Amino acid sequence: MTALCLAVPLLIVLWFWGRPLLTGRWKTPGWFAATAALSVVATAVTWFVGAFAGSSMNSEESCRQAGVSYDSAYRAAHWRESTRWFPLHDRCNATHDLVPAWVNPALVLLSLLAVLCVGAAVRLAVVRHRTTTSRARARRSWKLSVRS
Repeated sequence: MTALCLAVPLLIVLWFWGRPLLTGRWKTPGWFAATAALSVVATAVTWFVGAFAGSSMNSEESCRQAGVSYDSAYRAAHWRESTRWFPLHDRCNATHDLVPAWVNPALVLLSLLAVLCVGAAVRLAVVRHRTTTSRARARRSWKLSVRS
């Protein structure tokens, strides 16, 4: 039931985001800004998935529930690893990490996508502004030349 409650809004958002791709109207600043916003939301969700990986808030208990041995000496030697914001790690021992392997690359790629989409939106907005401004100037100069 929870999956259905999450899937329906997600499918609606993806429909409104993907419709311009099918109709060819995706080359607008608004579409790129919306894509950047979706990337930021996806980055936040991915970070929370990684930050709260494991079955409980206690790493030792999470490791045991995952069927992996918990090495307290390793954790004591690498205590900073589990407290960093990026890259996310919550290692049980030297070989097993509770944070899924896809989380850190996804954080990098989604953040990069957001930055690139903001850049594309700004560029398209500036080009559109310059084009409309130059057209308006051309119309004014044409009207002045016709009147003369």
